[in-house]
Amino acid sequence: MDAPGKEPLRFSVLGPLRAWRQNTELALGPPQQRAVLALLLLRPGRTASAGELVRGIWGTDPPASAVSVLRTYVSRLRALLEPDRGAGGPPRIVMSAGDGYALCPEAVVSDLDRFEDLVTRAGALRAGGDDRTALRLLYDALASWEDVPLAGLPGPRVRAERKRLEERRLTALETRLHIELGLGQHIRVLPELTALHQAHPLREPLCELLLVALRRSGRRAEALGVYARTRRALLDELGIEPDRSLRALHAGLLADGPAPPPGREATGTGGPPGAPAAVGTPDDAAPGADADTGSPGGHTGPVPAEGAVGAVRPAQLLTDLATFTGRRTELADAAALLPDTVPELPPATTVIGLISGMAGVGKTTLALHWAHRIAHRFPDGSLYVNLRGHDPSGARTRPAEVIETFLAALGVAPQAVPEGLDARTALYRGVLADRRVLIVLDNAGDTDQVVPLLPATPGCLVIVTSRSRLSGLVARHGARPLTLGPLTAEESLELLALRLGGARVDAEPEAARTIVGLCARLPLALSVVAARAALHDGFRLADIAAELRADHGSLDAFTGGDPGTDIRAVFSWSYQALSPQAAVLFRRLALHPGPDVTAAAAAALADVPPRRVRSLLTELTGASLLIERLPGRFVFHDLLHAYATELTQAEDSASVRRQALLRLHDHFLLGAHHAALVLDPFRETIPLPPDTADATPPRFEDRAQATAWLRTERYVLRAAVGHAAANGFDTHAWRTAAALDVYFNRLGYWHDLLEINSAALASARTLGSVTGQAYALCGLGVAHSQFDHAAQARQYLEDALELFRSAGHESGRARVHRALAYLCNRTDRHPAALDHYAEAVGLYRSEGHLGGEAGVLNEVAWTYILIGEHEKALEHCEEAVLLHRDLGDPYGEASTQDTIGYALHHLARYPEAVERFERAARLFHGTGDRYLESEVLRHLGDTRLAAGDRAAARAALRTAHALLAELCHPEADEVRLALRGLEPGEP
Repeated sequence: MDAPGKEPLRFSVLGPLRAWRQNTELALGPPQQRAVLALLLLRPGRTASAGELVRGIWGTDPPASAVSVLRTYVSRLRALLEPDRGAGGPPRIVMSAGDGYALCPEAVVSDLDRFEDLVTRAGALRAGGDDRTALRLLYDALASWEDVPLAGLPGPRVRAERKRLEERRLTALETRLHIELGLGQHIRVLPELTALHQAHPLREPLCELLLVALRRSGRRAEALGVYARTRRALLDELGIEPDRSLRALHAGLLADGPAPPPGREATGTGGPPGAPAAVGTPDDAAPGADADTGSPGGHTGPVPAEGAVGAVRPAQLLTDLATFTGRRTELADAAALLPDTVPELPPATTVIGLISGMAGVGKTTLALHWAHRIAHRFPDGSLYVNLRGHDPSGARTRPAEVIETFLAALGVAPQAVPEGLDARTALYRGVLADRRVLIVLDNAGDTDQVVPLLPATPGCLVIVTSRSRLSGLVARHGARPLTLGPLTAEESLELLALRLGGARVDAEPEAARTIVGLCARLPLALSVVAARAALHDGFRLADIAAELRADHGSLDAFTGGDPGTDIRAVFSWSYQALSPQAAVLFRRLALHPGPDVTAAAAAALADVPPRRVRSLLTELTGASLLIERLPGRFVFHDLLHAYATELTQAEDSASVRRQALLRLHDHFLLGAHHAALVLDPFRETIPLPPDTADATPPRFEDRAQATAWLRTERYVLRAAVGHAAANGFDTHAWRTAAALDVYFNRLGYWHDLLEINSAALASARTLGSVTGQAYALCGLGVAHSQFDHAAQARQYLEDALELFRSAGHESGRARVHRALAYLCNRTDRHPAALDHYAEAVGLYRSEGHLGGEAGVLNEVAWTYILIGEHEKALEHCEEAVLLHRDLGDPYGEASTQDTIGYALHHLARYPEAVERFERAARLFHGTGDRYLESEVLRHLGDTRLAAGDRAAARAALRTAHALLAELCHPEADEVRLALRGLEPGEP
């Protein structure tokens, strides 16, 4: 079967250990058996003695039967990996060697082999100066990593190998980031570097890279703050100062000099730009579902004599969850609140840890697990209360009641407890003075419910959980926030394995991963599904996954008989606590089609003023029903989106929902229309329909604002056009696309152009709008021109021309002629291009459209440059400049000055060309058009170089590259390559 000379077995170790024979995945058996296989895989061809394997699996104190069990594992692995081997068969895959074993290296391949090969090749390419190809190989290498390597396998040797592999990945990732910084991509990698540094605060190479990225992004103050925190962490944790390279970067920051390159070479791996890398975390623990269990009191111990305060040590913590798994990063963050340097000493202040997050994400479970891990550090006991801040009945636990039960637990006789909250609080804080007590305040509704329960003197730890962020507790009382999100994919699989048994999950790995995805990695949802699967152990996981898939988009699959484990009921508790307007907004947000929603779009959906909607969004995020992904941009968790969708369908009539969507699509159409007017006030615009409803559309003071809105709303606008076309808002679909297409083209969003104009064409055909169809066809023709699909582009444009002609739409015809001329120039048909431009000029003159005429004259001049007639180009440009100045159109003049500079360059009149390019760059900078400013700077760089001034050429191209990188424009790579050719020492 699989043996030397035949197709090798494929293994994955950069994640859970998996194996395939051809396309069939193999079931590798129990965890210890898989650990044996993993240790052999990590040293193919080299012998591991039986003693090494035993110590690797069981440690220094193995059971007496360890060697016998090891041999059983090897025998099973041979039967699994070599099923057809008999006497005289092919050589073994698992070979015996002395008292140990080895894998035949020719018979196996792994994702680790591919990773190492790609990293090695990338290193060789870097040494040869080919950073671009090296970067691509590193991205490919890092894509091999599924998650934590050898996830779920036991044993000290596996843990050591896991740590080694994660270090290998991190160093590869550092190399990749180092290259990207060298290529000027600091803005793109900054979010990833920030996340990595937070996960690895003592890793100096990452800190160096982050400092460079921050400095180059103009964020010097933040860079200084990062250095200060890193230095403090190194001193506190390791007792060392930062190394020389990091100190040199810091000195440069203090001097406010230019950011030097990072001081280290690395060798690395990672995900696509901006995607946070998966990082390894400590070895134990994380949650199942949020549990609304427990009572305000619990066991209080014996009651001493009347009025006395006895030496009672309460122990009120609820039981730790036996199936707790994951949450390694969160536990590490929590542990940082209580440094381990001198654990026998109390904290210098009362420490408050605040765990917040949506319903069902596992706040209570994490709090209790953490509390059990550190309870030994609080010799005077532990207190627990469920404050029921989000109880569906509204029966919140009052602070006065909590203090009464806490005092009893601490040994105060019931009759000694005074009346009134203030008196009870004073006694409670007096009893806690000089005590070291761990206090868990679970399910807090708001800050007011928590504050009376806080100790007044140092020595205690308070753990608070809440669906709200309790910003007052953070701001006024120094609580340290820890926001809890869904589990990772690996943690989710671990949870299922603990609930259902590893063998059942291992037997159906794809079904298990499907269940994890459909549960959105939410612990409560996973726990509900796991409970159902455990009750029906005869059900296949594939059947349960199919049931979930059939219900996906709703919460029916997560409904159970117990309100505490019915996810719809759990979410409803938070929803019912909202103000009426916030509840309306929560439902309306489910209608939004884009990946995230702004405050302005939310205001349109809910039909409330923008100033009011901000407070409603704050209420929703505070209740963990909405996530603020970026400042001012909000997203739903998938299950909360499903819940909000159910609510709006159940509680809002179809007409109410349609009116909300009408306001939303008006918002996007008006925004696109106003952006077009600001970006080019002299271009023909499409009249708005008369009945738009949005009373507060986006407004832009200048081109920079309009361009920024188009960039940040790009994906939302694309989704909005498609949604409008699919849901009967056809007028909005084609008009929004028509307003966007020129600027999406200029920003390089050509795939988006194809998508929005395809949707627009379908909508215009549904309406029977000839004009709408013509605009959409023209947009499709322009997009295909950019992709050099000449035949398709020509057909679309000719169809658009015919439709505009039939509608008597002269400016539309001129628009298409300009697009056809552009296509002709791209395909070297310059005489045909001049004919199309002549048609366009005639049409604009017949309409009295001076702006259109001036624009075409500039494009005619460019065509003459392409065919080498530079003097003719200058004649047309001078005429165009006069028209633009008469119109007061700085944008049009900037374009024409650029063309003049280009013609002068080709006439070798370099000083005059430089003057024109610099004027064009200033005009474009003033209008806020970063892309066309970068185009002019590229032309300026060429002229400076032709004139022999390499330093000035480099300066112009660096600025052009920075502008394109900021826009994430596809042409940034071209400029970067041009810059490489201008580096000192290059010919």
